[in-house]
Amino acid sequence: MPLDILALAAHRDDVEQTCGGTLLKMAERGYRTGILDLTQGEMGTRGTAEDRAREAAEAARILKASWRHALDIPDGRVENTWENRLKVVRVLREQRPRVLILPYWEGRHPDHYTASVLGYEAAFISGLAKLAVSHQPSASSDPGADSASPHRPFKIIYASLYRDVRPTFVVDITEQFEARMASLMAYKSQFTDQQAGSGIFPAQKEIRARIESMARFYGMMGGVTYAEPFVQKEVGLVEDVMAIPVKSI
Repeated sequence: MPLDILALAAHRDDVEQTCGGTLLKMAERGYRTGILDLTQGEMGTRGTAEDRAREAAEAARILKASWRHALDIPDGRVENTWENRLKVVRVLREQRPRVLILPYWEGRHPDHYTASVLGYEAAFISGLAKLAVSHQPSASSDPGADSASPHRPFKIIYASLYRDVRPTFVVDITEQFEARMASLMAYKSQFTDQQAGSGIFPAQKEIRARIESMARFYGMMGGVTYAEPFVQKEVGLVEDVMAIPVKSI
């Protein structure tokens, strides 16, 4: 069965931070969700690639993701090359998501904003009928799946949590907030107090306060307790103005 929603990010734990609550909410509504990490996380200040692989599997379980896979693009060197676009195309054609969640296209970390452009361009060329791509199945792919046929996601949305931009919409994650927090804390190698990276990472006791503050801020914008923000580039379509949520006054 194809995925309904695929979230793409540069590193393991990026998705948990920016749209984990949304993925969990959609999974609880019966949609098949997936996560594609572009790198193994081998250049991280804390932990090893093996540590992060185990932690990512646990986080995916908490978020009830149907599928998760990490590509072999070098950590710290995510580049929008033809070869890397084809790696993402293989996943898109194999998993065939209707909705693709990408990082916002501006950011502090070059891997993050490059992942956004790489994901968009891969989604475009994935729909080209004459683009032939050799099948290199992921560890959890269906051997009988037709990964050669073109596929282009219907909708692309951008997780904008760490950018100071007004979101197009927010998703209410009030009921999913605690599990989203648990999925992030599954990365013990990253978020437990330790000497390595102590000048970069916040103290563990501060992490919840920061995450909760951000979720409350975006929740306030939507009139709920906790929310995650997203941006879409295209105009939205409304069929019934009587059904538009969030009051104006």
